[in-house]
Amino acid sequence: MVGTNVVDRAADDESIAEWERHAGWWHREFTGGVDVEYAEQILPLIDASLPSSGRVLDLGSGDGQVTRLATARAGLAVGVDAVRAQVERAAALGGGSFVQARLSELPLRSASCRAVVACLVLEHVSDLDAAFAEAARVLEPDGRLVAVINHPILQTPGSGWIDDQVVDPPEQYWRIGPYLPEVTTVEEVDDGVDLTFHHRPLHRYVNGASACGLLLEYLEEPAPPPAYLERYWSFPAADTVPRLALLRFRNLP
Repeated sequence: MVGTNVVDRAADDESIAEWERHAGWWHREFTGGVDVEYAEQILPLIDASLPSSGRVLDLGSGDGQVTRLATARAGLAVGVDAVRAQVERAAALGGGSFVQARLSELPLRSASCRAVVACLVLEHVSDLDAAFAEAARVLEPDGRLVAVINHPILQTPGSGWIDDQVVDPPEQYWRIGPYLPEVTTVEEVDDGVDLTFHHRPLHRYVNGASACGLLLEYLEEPAPPPAYLERYWSFPAADTVPRLALLRFRNLP
């Protein structure tokens, strides 16, 4: 079993405490079909990448919506989350088995899962390499890791939509800040909701997984769904900037 060092554990403790405080916000804003991006894009993307049988492990399972999806698809799914409030909420809703544990210390046997899903969680994990190592350990040979992340161009500090009314004609474009440096930030994602994010360039995910024997076999950078664009991003070129990236890795035998 792979463990984190003292510094990483302390960083994870703070992140876990943040999520304990804000679990209710997550349940209100992102589950049960409330969030159009989850309902129209994230869950369908994951569903298309799940196997039809075998155990599926949902890392950072939250209230369990991906776990329930995997249970319906493959018949057997386990959700793991380090946040007690999330595990309790998921267990109450059912649709799978749920356990509280760190992603770097998974309480599962080696080679016991056909697939592992990490949905919008890796950017909150301080020790990315330990998480990849544990995912590779619990995967069967030729098993798959499906990772959905906020696209790194979105998490680059200083990035965002620019509405430039000085030029003629006016222009709207996405500004990218310092993309290559790995940076940890605390962001206010809603009123009174501060969460830690670890910005990493896309190659960091690919190379980190590769070092653990996980081969990238598919990458998708989808355009935001129409309902999201209509509600939040009204700029004409907004459908050319991906909010998400899906990476599917295969565990080399």
